[in-house]
Amino acid sequence: MVLRLDEKKVLVAEVNSVADQAHSAVAVEYRGLNVEQMTELRARAREANVYLRVVKNTLARRAVEGTDFECLQESLKGPIMLAFSREDPGSAARVIKDFSKENEALVAVSVAIGGQAYQASELDRVASLPTKDQAIAMLAGLMKAPVEKLIRTLAEVPTKVARVVAAVRDQKESSQ
Repeated sequence: MVLRLDEKKVLVAEVNSVADQAHSAVAVEYRGLNVEQMTELRARAREANVYLRVVKNTLARRAVEGTDFECLQESLKGPIMLAFSREDPGSAARVIKDFSKENEALVAVSVAIGGQAYQASELDRVASLPTKDQAIAMLAGLMKAPVEKLIRTLAEVPTKVARVVAAVRDQKESSQ
């Protein structure tokens, strides 16, 4: 499908605005996937709030200019699809990793997070990043631990006093 200049500008602007707000991106080679598999991949991406777009390389390079994902420009070669994480940094990588287990034709080319591009081998590490809810739960657990320890420590004092008093009482009773 041939795009006119104004359609190309709209596409570049759309991808640029998504990239500007995204947490991470994955460049994926999709050669060998059929229409049914692509539809399934897109459905999974929508469920995970991942923006997935097949873009010509020249347009993709222009779209990521001025964003944290400018570092992906060198890896944009061949039939490439871009996946952007909107909610948490690992969501796009998780979608691609899970889908590529079932479909070997989907191959990660590059991963970008925080303005740094990484090799496709780092996909597993990015996919293992916690979701927003998991990160909040981890933070709450870290914040709760010192408070629990303080409460246990404060509760130990009266417990120890009670044990000492009971031991003294037992000793006096046994000596009488």
